[in-house]
Amino acid sequence: MTDDAGVEREILTWPDYGVGVRELARQIADDGFEPDIILGIARGGLIPTGSLGYALSIKNCYMINVEYYTDVDERLDVPVILPPYLELVDLHDSNVLVVDDVADTGHTLAKVYEFVTHSVNETRAAVLYEKPASVIKCDYVWRRTDRWINFPWSSETPIIAPSAGSEA
Repeated sequence: MTDDAGVEREILTWPDYGVGVRELARQIADDGFEPDIILGIARGGLIPTGSLGYALSIKNCYMINVEYYTDVDERLDVPVILPPYLELVDLHDSNVLVVDDVADTGHTLAKVYEFVTHSVNETRAAVLYEKPASVIKCDYVWRRTDRWINFPWSSETPIIAPSAGSEA
């Protein structure tokens, strides 16, 4: 789909999301990777993290808050980890599956890898979408695209407008 500004967009519907996240879980299971913990990147990774937790029978789901995008195609210079901060002792010597909705530039995933790498046994990444420019090549990917993606959980206008200086 092309929007009013002529930008090519990938539209993910809720039904397609259900198919995609199950296929992503199947990739992980078929690969034999058995994560002890799923570490989701908020906010885009919130819903995929819970879905993969159920599909893979993993109850230990943690979240890490990372801000990078401030609006469509607008981002900070570097990703920033926001509070509440994850206690790395909780991840000690674990096999960790890092989950996000998209690896666009990959810098958010790289920041999370950098943060946890010295505390965990093994880290792998799962995303619904990976873009060609991503600096992290994810282990598990449902689809690859170079388009902007409209996710069903973030495509609607917020009910409460973001306050000044906060992420859209």
